[in-house]
Amino acid sequence: MKIPWVPAALVAVALAACTAGAPGQTVPIQPPPYPPAVFAHRVSTTAVTVYWNCTQPEPSALYVEGVVQNTGGGVVQFAEVEIVSVDARDRTIASIRTAVPDVVIQTNQMSPFRLGLRSAGAEARIDLYYEYRARSVFGMGASQMSPERFRARDVRSESQHRVSKPQS
Repeated sequence: MKIPWVPAALVAVALAACTAGAPGQTVPIQPPPYPPAVFAHRVSTTAVTVYWNCTQPEPSALYVEGVVQNTGGGVVQFAEVEIVSVDARDRTIASIRTAVPDVVIQTNQMSPFRLGLRSAGAEARIDLYYEYRARSVFGMGASQMSPERFRARDVRSESQHRVSKPQS
């Protein structure tokens, strides 16, 4: 029985695609970038996740460093982050605000931020505000990009907004 060359070639190509590249060679598995293992704190909305760390190099200075990640699958634009020191009566003592360097954050993209704030000594807590404009890829008709603003209370908290660490 004669086998036409076309089906025999297709079988050969299919079998070659199923075999490993070389004997004993494995493909390294990369750990997923989500959640970033270097950050201790996290808050999320349907469009973004904000990760951050707080450092206090001296008693009167606080630095908040992190990333804003587009986790919603739509377009996120004009993301801004602000930290606000608040006294016991919820009055603002000091604040600082920055825009992330990427005007448009694509799906799963992270855009970094860094803020530094001098303490006045009367702070009861430091809150983090984050704001952005988002357009979802889901839904019907024309969508509008309206600003969204959210707050994470007490960014230095040891119990709130914590990223769970994998068990060893």
